[in-house]
Amino acid sequence: MRPPSVRPAVDDPAFWEALYASGRDGWDLGGPTPILERVIGEGALPPGARVAVPGCGRGYDARLLADLGYPTWGFDFAPSAVAEARRLAGAAFAASGPGPAPLVFESRDVFTLPGAYDGAFDAVWEYTCFPAIDPARRAEYVEVLRRILAPGGRLLALFFPVEEAPRSEGPPFASTRGEVRALLERAFRIDAAEDPPDSIPLRRGKEWLVRATRLDQDPW
Repeated sequence: MRPPSVRPAVDDPAFWEALYASGRDGWDLGGPTPILERVIGEGALPPGARVAVPGCGRGYDARLLADLGYPTWGFDFAPSAVAEARRLAGAAFAASGPGPAPLVFESRDVFTLPGAYDGAFDAVWEYTCFPAIDPARRAEYVEVLRRILAPGGRLLALFFPVEEAPRSEGPPFASTRGEVRALLERAFRIDAAEDPPDSIPLRRGKEWLVRATRLDQDPW
């Protein structure tokens, strides 16, 4: 266990800025996650739901959500990622005209979100933010997700990498299905979970898709 005074590198936006600047951004797929479009087509989100995307990176998934009619807020720790997300969204706007729903990108530490967005969202899309944070803060992060959701809000989460045992090396920091379930069940009702058949080849067998609903009581 590290001393409390030692701040892990992933808690510093400069760490992420350096990865983007050096091209070590292997989490970036260069486009939206195919699984997200599939689950929305299956009715995972109610029409017009306000969606938060923590750790949005260059904003591909957030832009897809807005294109499909969901007012969307993307948040990322790295200012350069947010700047690129805004640039790409602006280019798409210029090419196709106004989108069907608002799209906002903010540079922000996700752990500060409840202070500004308490109960503000109907849904959260989580993908690659959970494995990027310090594993010691995972329970805190789950509480952030609960807090920013309105009562009855929905969590769509694609956990990666999910392995047989957690790993301390990272990011990404691996987790297990059991660990994720235990964390979520303190704040959410898990409605469905699956090993998605449509993961990209490099992530096949290491992703776990969870659909959950916020519990109204405060578990902490």
